[in-house]
Amino acid sequence: MVVMSKPETRGSQRTRNYRLRSMSGRDPEERHRTATPLELLFDLTFVVAISQASSELSHLIAEGHVGSALLSFAFCMFAICWAWINFSWFASAYDTDDWFFRITTMVQMVGVLILALGLPAVFDSIDGGQYVDNQIVVAGYVVMRVAMIAQWLRAARGDPARRRVVLTYAGFITVAQVGWITLAVANVSLGWFGVFAVVLYLVELGGPITAETRFGSTTWHPHHIAERYGLLTIIALGEVILGTVASVSAVVDLQGWSVEAVSLAVAGIGLAFGLWWVYFVFPVGELLARHRSRSWGWGYGHIALFASVAAVGAGLHVAAYVVEGAAHVGVVGAITAVAVPVLLFCATLFVLSSLLLGEVAVFQVVPFIGAGVLAAAAMLLAAQGVSLAVCLLVVTAAPAVIIVAFEAGLHRRQAAAMKRALR
Repeated sequence: MVVMSKPETRGSQRTRNYRLRSMSGRDPEERHRTATPLELLFDLTFVVAISQASSELSHLIAEGHVGSALLSFAFCMFAICWAWINFSWFASAYDTDDWFFRITTMVQMVGVLILALGLPAVFDSIDGGQYVDNQIVVAGYVVMRVAMIAQWLRAARGDPARRRVVLTYAGFITVAQVGWITLAVANVSLGWFGVFAVVLYLVELGGPITAETRFGSTTWHPHHIAERYGLLTIIALGEVILGTVASVSAVVDLQGWSVEAVSLAVAGIGLAFGLWWVYFVFPVGELLARHRSRSWGWGYGHIALFASVAAVGAGLHVAAYVVEGAAHVGVVGAITAVAVPVLLFCATLFVLSSLLLGEVAVFQVVPFIGAGVLAAAAMLLAAQGVSLAVCLLVVTAAPAVIIVAFEAGLHRRQAAAMKRALR
């Protein structure tokens, strides 16, 4: 029998020490488990990375290079989200908060910042169409993964009952990283890069699945994981607000306050608030605790959700470029750049809810379709020559449809679906 490590009393910091502790695994049923200050500090590095990816996406879309923009953004957001997922699930199971854990977390933070610095090169190279310059991004991953592998090996020593699952994680991470280094050094054409990248993605995604389904499971905490994902969603929403402030400031500096400037401000805050409300209307922790096996689709699916939120911020940047007259796309392109990510967010959230419930979330169909109709209507209005300000307000109203529907009574149907799922 393995004794789970218990959290220490967080009382007076004057009596606290950070000596090495056995990494035997946290109790997955630990009461009142919440995100730690170290995890929150770690998340701040992803503010920089997500902001960088969003900014690069908006530049390329504004220039009319939509294909290369989306391809670059997809690659970079996977790298960003996967780095966060690797750390967060490990920490949920094995956070000892001793000096070694803290130092290796700091090293990973350095790696994330290096990754962020390498994102512009990825966008520029893919836009050039010849090859993918991901060497700096890979260098950031090397820094992160040296620390991560050290942590997994430490867990293998401290948690002998889960030694095989832990070593499987370490093994897959090592193989994947060697593959990425080789691909970065080889400097292959864009087409071949895509082929090899798909293979490495399968290795990345398959590692945790193989480890947890064949050799047991780590002691990740369902409510802690639910909170961690919610926190990164809020961080991604912060990019929407940051994009709003930057966009409005640029427009006001150039043209002064106008209807378009006000509409950008209202749309940015309204969308951030609306998407936040919609995301947190669905409880997650209890379902993850009852159905741990459903965490795969839910956890991996968030990559698309995080990317969609960051893309909303990029879309608002594009709208600002259009107002400034600095974009090669018009009002239709700007509204599409905002509306499509909102559609993707709603569709992804519907799928994630259904995965956790173990059934199609029928009660969500009508409000989510209503939100989609409004987002599509905004694009149609833009095509008919309606002003950017009006179209932005229509998109902003899309999440409100879901919120009103739930507050008007659909929360009862959600409660009934939750009851069925928790039996």
